[in-house]
Amino acid sequence: MKTWLALLAAFIIISGCLGARTIALNGTEVRNYEGEDLSSINDFRENSIKGPQFIDESTYRLKITGLADNPKEYRYRDVIDTHQRYSKPVRLDCVEGWSVDILWEGVLVRDLLAEAGPKPDARTVIFRAYDGYSSSFPISYFYEKDILMAYKMNNLTIPPERGFPFMLVAEDKWGYKWVKWITEIELSNDTNYSGYWESRGYSDSGNLNESFYN
Repeated sequence: MKTWLALLAAFIIISGCLGARTIALNGTEVRNYEGEDLSSINDFRENSIKGPQFIDESTYRLKITGLADNPKEYRYRDVIDTHQRYSKPVRLDCVEGWSVDILWEGVLVRDLLAEAGPKPDARTVIFRAYDGYSSSFPISYFYEKDILMAYKMNNLTIPPERGFPFMLVAEDKWGYKWVKWITEIELSNDTNYSGYWESRGYSDSGNLNESFYN
């Protein structure tokens, strides 16, 4: 009994020294949300331009560059620990004909943009990925909708093959607009910027209610 009490006391002391910070642990994948079935994180098809990317969390940096009054650089934990977290279910529809319904958790892109302070002539937001992929959006898109940059899907940390550390949940857009492995968000005045697939004939808008191919 004395030994157990000593161990308990030591744990309390150590816990007090560490403070009250919550340590996030991966949980069990959620497959139902508010009565609606969700897809599995394994229901995606691998169709990235260079295959899955494996990013070291300890050296990862997210940059917000371009037409910003206060360009930013975040570590992975900076994004997660210092911003309000949001979650919502959103369907991803791929031009290949498959779709998935996933519960996403992340931060609002507009919160990150607000910290960077877009200059008045910033009209376009360009997302760049670790593998060289890119896609762009009108800046208004992120103020008209609650667009997430996600780090969890179905209650699990996004795995490397799905875009760790961050994937853009480009709601109401075809899947090629959902940029994975995000490393940079650039504020630009170039309204004619064409991303990877857009420069190969895909629609710049990527709207689900329109043809994805020009």
